[in-house]
Amino acid sequence: MVTDPSQPAASIDPAGTAAPAPALSAQVRSVLAILMGSAFVMMLNETTVAVALPAVMADYAVSAATAQWLLTGFLLTMAVVMPTTGWMLERFTTRAVFAAAVGSFLVGTVLAALAPTFAVLLLGRIGQGLGTAMLLPLMLTVTMTLVPAERRGSVMGVIAVVMAVGPALGPTVAGAVLAVTTWHGIFWIMVPLVAAAGILGMMRLRNVSTPVHVPLDVLSVLLSVVAFGGLVYGLSSIGIILAGGSAALVAIGVSVAGALGLALFVGRQLRLARTESALLDLRPLAVPGFTVPLIALLVLFAALLGVMNTLPLYLQGSLLASALATGLVLMPGGLVETVLSPVAGRLFDRVGPRPVVIPGMVFAFGALAWLSTVDETTSVWQIALIHVVFSIGLAACLSPLMTAALGSLPAPLYGHGSAILNTAQQLAGAAGTAALIAIFSAVSEGSRSGGAAEAVALADGAGTAFLVAAIAVAAAGVLSLGIGRKPPAQTVAG
Repeated sequence: MVTDPSQPAASIDPAGTAAPAPALSAQVRSVLAILMGSAFVMMLNETTVAVALPAVMADYAVSAATAQWLLTGFLLTMAVVMPTTGWMLERFTTRAVFAAAVGSFLVGTVLAALAPTFAVLLLGRIGQGLGTAMLLPLMLTVTMTLVPAERRGSVMGVIAVVMAVGPALGPTVAGAVLAVTTWHGIFWIMVPLVAAAGILGMMRLRNVSTPVHVPLDVLSVLLSVVAFGGLVYGLSSIGIILAGGSAALVAIGVSVAGALGLALFVGRQLRLARTESALLDLRPLAVPGFTVPLIALLVLFAALLGVMNTLPLYLQGSLLASALATGLVLMPGGLVETVLSPVAGRLFDRVGPRPVVIPGMVFAFGALAWLSTVDETTSVWQIALIHVVFSIGLAACLSPLMTAALGSLPAPLYGHGSAILNTAQQLAGAAGTAALIAIFSAVSEGSRSGGAAEAVALADGAGTAFLVAAIAVAAAGVLSLGIGRKPPAQTVAG
């Protein structure tokens, strides 16, 4: 990966101080807008299907366990493909990877919208996951390549909107669509958006790297499938494992295979790195400036997805809110995060990560601690307010943590650093979702066994799950104290 020579570095005046970074050119802004627009639709898609599962189950006469594969299959695809994106970004041009990502997502979306059977619908979701897995690392790599260090915080603030607000608004969009049409409409509304982004992207996007002939190590690919596919499946099956039975034995076996596959995958990448032929270069993990914010980001992301997937269960089960009402409750927080994430990015450019991240962690912890006090009588408006406070914390944390992590790497490692970050996020998201839902289910069942009413039992389970999420965020806040407090160094010409 080479830096785009059309982007001038900040100059040094006679007094020795760095001059302000130049504004982004119109072409760079348009390229970033196309990538972010495409990614936003893909991230929105990640959570829309969950709201439509009951309708899908009714149409195809499948069980909840079978329908859940529309979510698990998407995650598995992303977890398996993302480790290969570092190699893709080195081996192929930017335009080629973009075309493959948008094409895969578009074909998968049309296939899902027209699906005559559940198997075809699942195949369409796999196509969507394939496209999303390629586009997200591409977006981060292009951003780190084209945007000067002095302005990365601001741009990454907008990317944080894409990566966090998209999934947050997914239930709202799905609820609105289901109010006027069938679940097929959830896929149809994405088709023209992604198609337009693909056409514009191929017209405006230029290559920002020089492809290098890096051989594809087939054994590494196979090990990554076993490792990351097995781990995501195992983490997603925590509830099944706790329930016991033959299904639990299968999940445990897959988890063990995933752990062994990961060990073998890591060992092979370390050996191949000596000859610059690793499928996923793990050298970024040896950089403390990358690893510390990465771990904090993963803990926060696990709590985010866990809460976002548990909250609808509480709202619809305990408070008896409709699917549309559930989406509307989460919408104010998504809008707040949309506004504040770019602000947090600009603050990062000015003061560095720690002064922005630490207050954000405090907001996030306070919101989740408050959320852990809910019961069956809690007002939905109170939940909306708590979610707004939580979104303020997320806005202050996500983009500074991503920027601090990737900004600590040399340019040749941007692609592999982006692949590591996105792959680890999928594992963290699966772990957080599975853990909180397992806690929610176990505590709810215990309350029912003790004679509690259904609404009370579900509220008990939700409160406990949210408390665990709050503790996890508190741990991430402590870890964030190890992140540097200074803004990124100015890039010196020459």
